[in-house]
Amino acid sequence: MVRETKGGIGFSVQKDLLEVVRSWIPEGCRVMLAGDRFYGTSELVKWCQEQGWGYRLRLKGNLCIYQDQGPDKTLDQLKAEGMKGLEKARFRSGMVTSVDILHDPGHAEPWYIAMNTSPTKYKTLDYGLRRGIETLFSDFKSRGFSLMQTHIRFADRLERLLLVLSIALHWAAGHGPLA
Repeated sequence: MVRETKGGIGFSVQKDLLEVVRSWIPEGCRVMLAGDRFYGTSELVKWCQEQGWGYRLRLKGNLCIYQDQGPDKTLDQLKAEGMKGLEKARFRSGMVTSVDILHDPGHAEPWYIAMNTSPTKYKTLDYGLRRGIETLFSDFKSRGFSLMQTHIRFADRLERLLLVLSIALHWAAGHGPLA
């Protein structure tokens, strides 16, 4: 599905897509959803919790954690105070989840990762599994296919092109060089 947006697409669109994907997954399969900070919302966390899915969703540092004792603070403030992980972070919506804070040396920004399990560094690093999709996005945009230069105006045509390119890249990566 192709949508023109400025920023995230919003949970209603995410939910529609996730419901389709959920219908494809055989019963009993374990799922872990990873998403960047444009998609790390309390609605998505709640949806994952309702489905019994694992999740590693990056959050924005300006999100406020509501504490039972003491003042409410943003994730950035908690990091500045030396906080590493939160077992029960409560957000404005009332959603409660675990959050880990990881700032590796050499990285400009910390990761604030909502997760369905007790926070540890290794579980937080699961979020890095989504890096392959970032490579794919780069291939589509500027490192090869330059889809922005195609001047395709109709979303259905772009959807079909993305599908064909995704299948071709998956096949090529799986089979390696031909020579």
